[in-house]
Amino acid sequence: MGDGHRYIPASDADRDAMLREIGVARIDDLFASIPAPLRLKGPLSLSPAMSEQELWAEMSRRARDDRQPDPGAQFLGGGAYRHYSPAVVDHLVSRTEFYSSYTPYQPEISQGTLQAIFEYQTLICQLTELEISNASLYDGASALAEAVLMAERTTHGGRVVVSDRVHPEYLEVCRTYLANLDLPITTFGHRDDGSSDPEAARRALREGKASAVVVQQPNFFGCLEEIEAFAAAAREAKAQLIVAVAEPISLGLLKGPGRQGADVVVGEGHSFGVPLSYGGPYLGFIAARQSFLRNMPGRIVGETRDVDGRRGYVLTLSTREQHIRREKATSNICTNEGLCALMASIFLAVVGKNGLRDLAAHNHAKSAYARNRIAAAKGCSLPYTAPTFNEFTVRLPVPADKAVRTLLDRGMVPGIPLSRYFPGMDRDLLVCVTETNPRAEIDRLADELGRLD
Repeated sequence: MGDGHRYIPASDADRDAMLREIGVARIDDLFASIPAPLRLKGPLSLSPAMSEQELWAEMSRRARDDRQPDPGAQFLGGGAYRHYSPAVVDHLVSRTEFYSSYTPYQPEISQGTLQAIFEYQTLICQLTELEISNASLYDGASALAEAVLMAERTTHGGRVVVSDRVHPEYLEVCRTYLANLDLPITTFGHRDDGSSDPEAARRALREGKASAVVVQQPNFFGCLEEIEAFAAAAREAKAQLIVAVAEPISLGLLKGPGRQGADVVVGEGHSFGVPLSYGGPYLGFIAARQSFLRNMPGRIVGETRDVDGRRGYVLTLSTREQHIRREKATSNICTNEGLCALMASIFLAVVGKNGLRDLAAHNHAKSAYARNRIAAAKGCSLPYTAPTFNEFTVRLPVPADKAVRTLLDRGMVPGIPLSRYFPGMDRDLLVCVTETNPRAEIDRLADELGRLD
């Protein structure tokens, strides 16, 4: 190992030899092209290096200082949902042939990985009730941006019409993707019950040609949308309907968006067995009608037969720029999300069709109980009356960020203050209830919110 550096193999002598070989006197000479004012004049302001044992002790001390409310007392949602994952999911994905594999370029030695991705695509198609799906995307937000780009490639509408009930971060990612493409976003409003307004979408579509209409199901505030009404509005304007699903457990209970008229369905799949893990990794999915086949981003795994008639799996229709001419590519998505897709496949296979329906019904029932309990709490109300799945908005008697700080001191995370995204919603709190929240904690949440003043 290097001189005093456990994880840096080059010693001082090794470095001197390399400098002589390339004809440079000092390492600093390698950075001569960087203007002097931009170069660091001294060492970084960091504490001295620790031994592994010292570092372990320091991180353990810091962990003890963290607030760690019981998972059952956390009611966070907003695109990241806590669900129980069966132990078999981690057990199977920990097999070395899965967790150490990368993109399966060589089908002759990657049949297991390719089949796993093929099964994942099949499951996504079954859930969304659409014909085709790809081999995964980065996350729900970038999946929505990819869907918008795909709609523009096929319709050339030059504009996107988006509900103001779509997750603000999803919308921000779309704006980032489209910023330099001369593809403006027009937002349309919502009804008093909290759901998006189909008539407002029609008015926005009448302002000019559009490539797509985008709604979220359930929407960011937890309200369910009337997908059929938006499908009709999109067809009238010759636009595509894109439905974003941030909480895919809802697909166990709701009718598939494809059956309701959606042309493209995208979303976040981490609820299917992928742990939250401090913000990632997530798992974007996309499904679409057959007509989008050659415009799908990324790649698709297909089933075929070899010369002996044996079934096999291969990468097909790989439309990313690394595989084909850049000007013909549909996307530059590269990193393989195969491990997360495998986790989702195992989760769905273990839970099963009926089990997913039961899990979704359990989420809905717990959320309905929480809504009723909180609505009856002193000073609390529900500003929206539209049906919900496992997430809903609460209006508090005090600012929501103050309520979060107060309840955090009492070992509870009550939800997300909506003022984080909408400055005028200071007293509104987004609350999510899943199967991981026991009734006793739901009751405690309602009691604690009722004590706020």
